[in-house]
Amino acid sequence: MKRYIYTINFILILGLLSGCSNDLLVLEPTDQSSVETFWTSEENATSALTGCYESMLGPYYGEGSWLLKLEDMTPNSFEIDDGSGASSIARGSNNPTLPIVGTRYSICYEGIGRANTFLANIDEVPMSDELKDRYKAEARFLRAFFYHNLVEYFGGVPLILDPPDNNTQGELPRNTKEEVLDVIYSDLDAAAAVLPVSYSNTDLGRATRGAALALKARAALYNQDWSQAISAAQAVIDLGTYDLFPDYRGVFLLENEHNEEVIFDVQYQFPDITNNYHELFQQGNVLKSLPDAYLMTDGEPSDTSPLYDPDNPYENRDPRLSQTLITIGSMFNGELVTGDELFADLTGFAYKKYTYFVDDDVRTAPSPGQSEINPILIRYAEVLLTLAEAENELNGPTAIAYGAINAVRARASVGMPEVTPGLGKEEFRETVQLERRVELAGEGLYYQDMIRWRTAEVVMNEDGLDKDGNVIEQRSFNPQRDYLWPIPDREVLLNPNLEQNPGY
Repeated sequence: MKRYIYTINFILILGLLSGCSNDLLVLEPTDQSSVETFWTSEENATSALTGCYESMLGPYYGEGSWLLKLEDMTPNSFEIDDGSGASSIARGSNNPTLPIVGTRYSICYEGIGRANTFLANIDEVPMSDELKDRYKAEARFLRAFFYHNLVEYFGGVPLILDPPDNNTQGELPRNTKEEVLDVIYSDLDAAAAVLPVSYSNTDLGRATRGAALALKARAALYNQDWSQAISAAQAVIDLGTYDLFPDYRGVFLLENEHNEEVIFDVQYQFPDITNNYHELFQQGNVLKSLPDAYLMTDGEPSDTSPLYDPDNPYENRDPRLSQTLITIGSMFNGELVTGDELFADLTGFAYKKYTYFVDDDVRTAPSPGQSEINPILIRYAEVLLTLAEAENELNGPTAIAYGAINAVRARASVGMPEVTPGLGKEEFRETVQLERRVELAGEGLYYQDMIRWRTAEVVMNEDGLDKDGNVIEQRSFNPQRDYLWPIPDREVLLNPNLEQNPGY
């Protein structure tokens, strides 16, 4: 659905965003749709749902890419110019005026408003009940997605389930996080009950049953609802639709889009909708903490493994290191990395994920800003690690927990040893946390992992280093304040009932 789903009608989107009437606009032009005449055809309903999906493009495009900017707020990497405010957050200077704080909040409510508008009007459209029900399920999935991305950063927010109307919604107080979570779970349950397991080629990229279940598993995991996380993750597995792609590096290459591991991604297609991921991810901003985190191939950390060579510190490591990161002395795009390259001269490390290049073969890069790689928002490996973590938290390190984490480590191109049997609950917890960090590096998930594990106050109070141990960036995290982001200042100024988070 790449070309199909993001061919947006400007007049339609303008109509979707309208929350009030204007008495001056009394004419009904024959070449445009009005709010009153729009919901009269299946074609228009399809365009309206397309508008709901379109709200996902903003957070995953260009310098505002959530995948990389969220990584820059962790020990994995740093934002070079602080254009979005990611480095300000990492340095302990989060505040209500940062661009990334404002756009996170506003884009999510834009998507929620579009989904609410769609759901309020779709029943008026003459179309088959089956397709109408599926469209409703897709809209509810998207609404849940946007609310999930609000509550995990800001806590409780105003819960709005009707089309945008500033007269009734402009001064709403915050609902509790629990109240919003109830709606998220309800929307995802309803969506999972209706959505298909898969689509034909023309509709690839739409929300599926697996996407709804996997998002519910993530939301439940983030909120320590272990039983729901286990149930939802197991339901994804039981679909029998997904599997680990044998080549870990290949999961993120353009030629393997929509492989069997991808559960939900954002659609791009040259030349209509493109991004700059190829340049953005190899800008050389990875910090030493990330490559140092990878275990040796014997499954031991570098400080205890006999395989560790201080003169060649990144040899004999978990193969995911070389499939995720560019390091000096490794091959990239058919050439030996010397450290003089732009992507290696800052810290000595850069990401390979979401670039077009592989190691030994020479490939032609896309023109700047012309990448069409789809950012993957949910994939099967995350579901397995969700099951492993939630199972351990609820029941201890059972055979189910071991089986899930060992499946991820046994990927054909990885082949890491199985986790040692007989671990205690705390030991297994630490093992899963490390596994999530290295398996999902560069995918924007480690920030919320640090937050929910309450480890941010430790790991984000350590300096960011380059390959030689030089301080690149000083980090700071205030546990009394920084586990939540501030509500954007504009929202608080406009709404006297919108209470700010503590410490801001």
